[in-house]
Amino acid sequence: MANTKSAEKRNRQAQKRRARNINVRTTVKDAVKNLRDTLTTKDTAKTGDALKAATRTIAKAASKGVIHKRAASRRISRLAKATNRAKAAAK
Repeated sequence: MANTKSAEKRNRQAQKRRARNINVRTTVKDAVKNLRDTLTTKDTAKTGDALKAATRTIAKAASKGVIHKRAASRRISRLAKATNRAKAAAK
């Protein structure tokens, strides 16, 4: 439990940040799930848009510091690779 005013304020700030970070992480997960769904349905028209949306949300999360910059880069790379593999298999 916080004993000082500054510690109480820190707790309030941490709670706000935690709520914000959870929201951003959930948005990232939803975007990735949406992309994975389009890959399994082999809907190539929607796949490009889903990849762009997932890339944007992951990059935004990294810029806010919710996930690490290199982790974001790795995730984006893997998603792009999976998308390219799916498009090649569809041809």
